[in-house]
Amino acid sequence: MTTGNATIDRAKGHYTILTADSHAGGSHAAYREYLDPRFHEDFDAWRAKYRNPFKDLGDQRRLRNWDNDMRNGQQEADGVVGEVIFPNTVPPFFPSFVLFAAPPKPEDYQHRLAGIRAHNRWLVDFCNEFPDKRAGIGQIFLNDVDDAIEDVKFIKENGLRGGLLLPNIPPDVTWVKPVYDPQYDRLWEVIQDIEVPINVHGGTGAPDYGPYPFAMLFYINEVGFYSQRPLVQFILGGIFERFPRLKFVITEAGCAWVPPLLERLDRTIDQIRKTGQTGEIRYSDENKLNKLASEYFAQNVWMGVSQPGPADAAARHKIGLDRYMWGSDYPHDEGTHPYTREHLRQVFPGVGPDEMQRILAENCAELYDFDLAKLAPEAAKYGPTVEELAVPLDKLPDNPNEALLKAV
Repeated sequence: MTTGNATIDRAKGHYTILTADSHAGGSHAAYREYLDPRFHEDFDAWRAKYRNPFKDLGDQRRLRNWDNDMRNGQQEADGVVGEVIFPNTVPPFFPSFVLFAAPPKPEDYQHRLAGIRAHNRWLVDFCNEFPDKRAGIGQIFLNDVDDAIEDVKFIKENGLRGGLLLPNIPPDVTWVKPVYDPQYDRLWEVIQDIEVPINVHGGTGAPDYGPYPFAMLFYINEVGFYSQRPLVQFILGGIFERFPRLKFVITEAGCAWVPPLLERLDRTIDQIRKTGQTGEIRYSDENKLNKLASEYFAQNVWMGVSQPGPADAAARHKIGLDRYMWGSDYPHDEGTHPYTREHLRQVFPGVGPDEMQRILAENCAELYDFDLAKLAPEAAKYGPTVEELAVPLDKLPDNPNEALLKAV
């Protein structure tokens, strides 16, 4: 681990800011160059029929995903000098936005697998253009364990320091086993041995609500629960027990929900250990975990807290200051750009420099292997000062939406 030295002058120094949550992806033309040539003809036919439903991927804003000058310029103007990069655009053969698409069905698997492998190859080159600033997160599927292991090894061998994006299996997906199925143990063993972080992104794992006008209302009301399921499954399914060195990250899902969830799980685990039952339900010895949920969390879990609100900020001490990473959600419109400085002043008033630097960069650097010493010159040039962030925000910017559009 080469996190370097993040020491700052406590009076006048500049913070180093890494976002634990940003997004990028290639254009369809770019992805074609990274796609296995065997799929080119099928890709051309798929692309001819594809209609982009996402405004931010169809207008000038789409360039933020791959244009280095635009992307780096906007990040630096916002005080951010390093980023962990999740996918954002639509890889070849995907039916919808990359994060929301369900795992491929058997008849679609080979094409969808070729699509994420094209993205991973593209991402390697994208990150290598600015290797000190970018930690890319590669994609895998869980349809075939051998393929998943091959892709994890590619991620490691090609320097995608962000690790892997774990597919969040919705409850109505019956063609892929849930993550707690024992068939994945050899995958978790490889991931643990070669030290690749596992990332789960918020907004994923919800079922298909059908073609109803209120489907998205159901989604926005319930997706928080589905985004939390992988954490519960890794704890109660004994995965953290069997693989104690896994590094598991939940990003862009808030964090205020974590302490009450862990308290509830702790009570359940403790009761089962003591009595072997909850109400009328009896449990066998294999259901008795050796640790509490809060202990597994402290052992295995980090939180990428994107655009935190006051409740998320207040939960940082219960979660653990060494496991709390700030994120901007760039380039999404709901992210903090171009008001990251104002956001930090609003959400973290009165927080001391040591604590701020830990949640703004040091935790992220330690987990994703950023060298803060190499980023220090850019932080000194672009990062907000300690003095600046120490001033609480007393009013919101004028016409923020208009300013956002001008920033693009």
